[in-house]
Amino acid sequence: MNSQRHATIGDVAKLAGVSVATVSRVMNAHPAVKPETIERVRAAAAQLDYVPSNAARSLSLGRTHTVALLMPDLSNPMFQQVLRGANRAAAAAGYRLLVTDSVEDPGAEADLAIEARRRCDALILCSPRMSPRDLRRVLSATEPVVLINREAEAGGVPSLVVDYAEGVRILMRRLMRHGHRSFVYLAGPPSSIPNTERVQALRALAREHDDVTLTVLPCGGAIEDGYAALGPVLESGATAVLTCNDVVAFGLLGKLNEAGVAVPGDISVAGYDDIPFSRYATPPITTVSVPKEELGRHAWEEVERLLSGDERSSMLRFPPRLVERGSTGPVPREHVPPAITEVVNPALAWHRDDDDVAVDLSVDGALLARYERRPVMPDVYSPRPYLHPLYTLSGAVLTDAGAPLHRHQHGISVALPDVNGISYWGGRTYVEASGPTLLANHGTQMSVKLSSAGEQMEEELTWHGPDGTHQLSEQRTITAALREDRTGWELRWRSALTADERTITITSPAGSGRPDARYGGIFWRFPQVEGVSMFTADGEGSPHGSRSPWVALVHGDASRPWTVVLRQHGPALVPWHARTDDYLALCPAIAWDAPVRIARGETYEIGLDAVVLDEALTTPSIEEITRAWR
Repeated sequence: MNSQRHATIGDVAKLAGVSVATVSRVMNAHPAVKPETIERVRAAAAQLDYVPSNAARSLSLGRTHTVALLMPDLSNPMFQQVLRGANRAAAAAGYRLLVTDSVEDPGAEADLAIEARRRCDALILCSPRMSPRDLRRVLSATEPVVLINREAEAGGVPSLVVDYAEGVRILMRRLMRHGHRSFVYLAGPPSSIPNTERVQALRALAREHDDVTLTVLPCGGAIEDGYAALGPVLESGATAVLTCNDVVAFGLLGKLNEAGVAVPGDISVAGYDDIPFSRYATPPITTVSVPKEELGRHAWEEVERLLSGDERSSMLRFPPRLVERGSTGPVPREHVPPAITEVVNPALAWHRDDDDVAVDLSVDGALLARYERRPVMPDVYSPRPYLHPLYTLSGAVLTDAGAPLHRHQHGISVALPDVNGISYWGGRTYVEASGPTLLANHGTQMSVKLSSAGEQMEEELTWHGPDGTHQLSEQRTITAALREDRTGWELRWRSALTADERTITITSPAGSGRPDARYGGIFWRFPQVEGVSMFTADGEGSPHGSRSPWVALVHGDASRPWTVVLRQHGPALVPWHARTDDYLALCPAIAWDAPVRIARGETYEIGLDAVVLDEALTTPSIEEITRAWR
């Protein structure tokens, strides 16, 4: 045979000694062919490098084995993920997808959908923007058809929808718990049903709260739309921005960074969809996760069911999930509610939120601190519970979290850089001869049980490595109380670490050759503010390396002064680790001089006491507080 000519079905039939019809039946997996004949035909086809004609196969079967998928915007990673899920599922069943993009043009969708269906066996409509009238016409002309993110008015068509309204309600409530009361929503395409659902849900939630304002700004769904929205966003005076998708959030973050607006220090930004790139933004984007690939996969399963002759309609509803990252945080200090000028009810109390992920400390209805029991953090941050924000009675915030410099530091937490080689500090690990190195050695502190009654909260935690190996059990107790003169409040943190299964050794990076890095303990990351003076029992100055039992930080700003006096608690006094140059942070460094060893079955207790005041104390006043501790 001429090597330049492609083999035909007749060539295969001649070589195998069968009819052309028999070869056709083998290629189409007809069950009425004997196994030995199938083997002979396939061997002949392989020898001739025969490739069946898809067109001829479709004519013989009455099917193209192709399904059309119409999307509004293929440049949006959200829709790309839906496509991936559908494509993988269809390919596994021997089908291909014909993909078309309406480029956010509702007027073109109907004709595109009908034309695509004529070339394929079925149609998937993903987030169609067309009018209800056009949708009715398309559905009647394109059966079998499946809808994603849209429901047919009269039913009868399989539909897969995400509860977008509930997702944005969860997000807004979470931001409200952070103290935000002024919101902007950057709306997506007006013809988008999920966008309409979110606008309605946000407006309804805002109406339920007299102190909440919501501004809906027309925006669009592209990255350049978010980039162009900076002016209207800042003019609104909002402290939190909710965007219709993560792509718009990306664009807005880029422009905010260019303008020198700190996120989340000056304004919080949240997206929607949880596209893969959102976790890699600066800062990582808080968002609402949508099961994108699952939507595509389930859409294909519905198509396959329809093609098999099962014409029953179905409705699948998918719940979204909040993913909290670094782009959102507490309301900026200048937007904190007015100071508590007189405490009517002196009782402080811890209150667990509805989702049991955080516990709020409040007095007279005002938030003093939030304990994030189940924070959402990347593994590289060494996920752990923490206190943030923490306020004075007048509303000055005294903690920071997810700041650009060392994003793994969050409020007040137990942070240890090396526990039998596992980091509960986060970020990079110092390796001798290599320097700071990102290793896969990040552990997790997991809350197992929490109870609260009035001023006291108790929690049981387990510490485990990245492979799930148990290292420590912890009994944590945090107590708060107003001072008798009601000029401030006090915090008491105790952590009892027990080595249940093996001896535990806690070290600092100094043990790996970095002598200036002896940190590790109950670590307090303060906000970056100017004009903070520091005092110890030895006098004024940096407490770094001091074994003073206490440290005082005094902020002398006339508009909002504050003082925090800290006292360490433990088996013996340890030096303080302090950062005062590029950021402000303190911790009693338990492994400063030598490793801490906890034998199997033994417990090691650490603690920190704090007095939080709304005035800049003088040295005699600080000493008066410390004398009361003796």
